Amino acid sequence: MNFQDTLSFARSEDRKDPLKSFRRSFHIPKQSNGKNHLYFCGNSLGLQPKTTKSFIEQELKDWKAYGVEGHFQSKNPWLPYHEFLTENMARVVGAKPIETVVMNTLSVNLHLMMVSFYRPTKKKYKILIEHDAFPSDRYAVASQIAFHGYDPKKSMISLKARKGETLLRMEDIEKTIAEHGDEIALILFGNPNYYTGQFLDMKAITKMGRKKKCMVGFDCAHGAGNLPLNLHDSGADFAVWCTYKYLNSGPGSLGGCFVHERHAKAKKIPRFTGWWGHNKATRFGMRDGFDPIPGVEGWQLSNPPILSMAAIHASLEIFEEAGMDRLREKSLRMTGYLEYLLNELNTDRVRIITPSDPARRGCQLSVQVVNADKKLYNKLTKKGVIADWREPDVIRVAPVPLYNNFEDCWQLVDHLRSCIGLKK
Repeated sequence: MNFQDTLSFARSEDRKDPLKSFRRSFHIPKQSNGKNHLYFCGNSLGLQPKTTKSFIEQELKDWKAYGVEGHFQSKNPWLPYHEFLTENMARVVGAKPIETVVMNTLSVNLHLMMVSFYRPTKKKYKILIEHDAFPSDRYAVASQIAFHGYDPKKSMISLKARKGETLLRMEDIEKTIAEHGDEIALILFGNPNYYTGQFLDMKAITKMGRKKKCMVGFDCAHGAGNLPLNLHDSGADFAVWCTYKYLNSGPGSLGGCFVHERHAKAKKIPRFTGWWGHNKATRFGMRDGFDPIPGVEGWQLSNPPILSMAAIHASLEIFEEAGMDRLREKSLRMTGYLEYLLNELNTDRVRIITPSDPARRGCQLSVQVVNADKKLYNKLTKKGVIADWREPDVIRVAPVPLYNNFEDCWQLVDHLRSCIGLKK
């Protein structure tokens, strides 16, 4: 890719960007001077689509007009509301509709999946997880292990990067599975990793796991809406994700869940059940024994919060219009431009710990600044940059293709240059 470290080049890239109009579809936070913030925190909370308000107001209007009859008579009937999201969400994560559902929240779904797919035995009871997994995943894994009567300290294999490195090597994952696979019941990785932004080859890991008869799952909180996941083709048993990061559904909104279609009709698989996962034809019979809906819908527990789903509906309509392929194409170029600009700082103080291979990352870059502390982050914040600080010295920045542009990237690096005392 041919880039230039000039504002005029960044602006020329923005003028020819075929997705540039989508930036106007989002509310960009304003500084006190009225200028837009440089928002690079979509990896934590995506911006609000301007259509979200009307989607939610429609459900408030129908609730007011119909009361309980809104389940059937509203413009978007609440009874099947989650089904309005399924096909668009399936395209976003690369799955089949029967494998995709929006339900619960991320950690709830992770626990539900481990109820079904972590089946420890006396010989095969360990869980393989990356050492630098998001804390919530580690807590969930440790609690599931303890729930089954095992010691998390002995039963959780925490795979570290090699000494002096920050990224996991595929050969080390393969070696660990080969050596310990007879004891591993479940392989669970965050993908991409929340801290480094490293995206692992899910298909390869699943193949490794299946050789040792291990179940394989992924936490795709930082992947859904960020890069093509191709969950069906990965062959993974399950995946979970949230929708408030790259999928722009608002703070604490619902999560998504994938269960591979080979489990679609496995009615005897252990699971925690609720009435919303019961056969739709007899759901309101009330006194029938549990009859799971085929596919991942059979893991649903409760009727969902419609107002949260309305926000997801609004965002998925935008994704459907933009298309994941086009978003990925822009993301590759824009994140590549940000990487180029950071490297052009030409200082040993700034190091990108995210993989340089575009296929092994999404839009996020984790930038390590040697000998820095949070004072640097605070300086950037005062300049109008909204990013994310991770101890001890990493700033996570995510140029999201739906609402960030090339000029944002140039301005960000220009501010960083100033804050660490470098001259142009």
